[in-house]
Amino acid sequence: MQRLLVTGGCGFIGSNFIRHCLSTRDNVTIINVDKLTYAGNLENLADLEGDARLLFRRGDICDRAFVQQVLADQPVDAVLNFAAESHVDRSILDSGPFVQTNIVGTQVLLDACREAGIGRYVQVSTDEVYGSLGADGLFTEQTPLAPNSPYSASKASADLLVRSYVHTFGFPAVITRCSNNYGPYQFPEKLIPLFISNALNDRPLPVYGKGENVRDWIHVLDHCRGILAAVEHGQTGEVYNFGGKCELKNIDLTRTLLRLLGKPESLIRYVTDRPGHDLRYAIDCSKAERELGWSPQVDFETGLRETIDWYRANSEWVERIQSGEYTSYYERQYGERLGDS
Repeated sequence: MQRLLVTGGCGFIGSNFIRHCLSTRDNVTIINVDKLTYAGNLENLADLEGDARLLFRRGDICDRAFVQQVLADQPVDAVLNFAAESHVDRSILDSGPFVQTNIVGTQVLLDACREAGIGRYVQVSTDEVYGSLGADGLFTEQTPLAPNSPYSASKASADLLVRSYVHTFGFPAVITRCSNNYGPYQFPEKLIPLFISNALNDRPLPVYGKGENVRDWIHVLDHCRGILAAVEHGQTGEVYNFGGKCELKNIDLTRTLLRLLGKPESLIRYVTDRPGHDLRYAIDCSKAERELGWSPQVDFETGLRETIDWYRANSEWVERIQSGEYTSYYERQYGERLGDS
C-alpha cells in the first residue's frame, strides 16, 4: 500500500486531489496536513468521513518539529505540497504570510523530507511564476521565471529551492505548474466562484480594468489527474506544465457566466485594475502529454455548467464561508475552536 502525505489538503485543489486519488487508487492511504487558515476548510472533505484511508493532522508546514513528527509517525512514500497562500490580491495587501508559507514552509518540508528519506516529492506550483505573455506565444517549461506579484514571486522562490535541492542533494522532486483552475470547492474570493455567487444574488461582478486580461482555464479534476501522473511517472528534477487549452479574456468569461446563469450584463462593474496585473497566461502542456500520458479531458463549457450547478446546489457551503461559519465544522468535529491549541 502506498502512503501519501498531502499538505494543504483542505484547500480547493488539495481536497479535489484527495477525492480523485482515493476514488481511482485502491492501494493508497493519505495523511492530510492542513493548518486550516481562511481557505482551508475541513468541510471540503466531509463526504470522506469514516474512510480509513484518510487521516487528518492539523498543523503548520512552517513548524519543523510538527512536520518531522508527522513523517516519523509512519512510513510515507511521497509528499505533495499543495499548502500555499494563493490569492494575488491578498499578497499585494500583505506579502508576509506568502513568504512564510510558500517559501519558509517549502524549505521546512524539503529538509524534513530529506531527513526522512522520502522517495518522491511534488511541488505544486503555478504558471504565474513565468510572468506575463504578450499577444502571442506559450509558456513552456524552459520559459525563464519572471514573477510579477508577491504571490508569484513566493511561488517562484519555492520552485527554485526545490530545484536547488535536486541539484545539490539529488533530492527526488518534481515541480508541476498549472494554469487557472475552476471547479467545486473553490474559495469564493476567486473569479469564477465569486462571479457565480454574486450573479445568483444579483450583485455586481467587479471586472478589473477593461477585462482584457487573458487566462487559460483548466478544470481542477484535469489538474489533479496531472499531479497524480507526475507522482507516478514524473522524472526527478523535471518540471511539468498543465493547461486546459482554453484561453479567454476575463470579460468574455464574465459574459459567458452571465449567459449560462440567465443574468443581465448590466451586472458587470468595471473597477480599477490590479497593480501589476499580468496581461496574458497561456500554457504549452505538450511535455506532460508526451511524457506523462496526460491530457485535459473536461470541455470548458461543460465544466463551467457543472461548476455552476455545483454552486447552485451548495449555496449553504458558500454562505458559511462568506459568513465565516465554516469554522464551526471543525469545532463540531474536534471540540475546539480553530484558534485554540
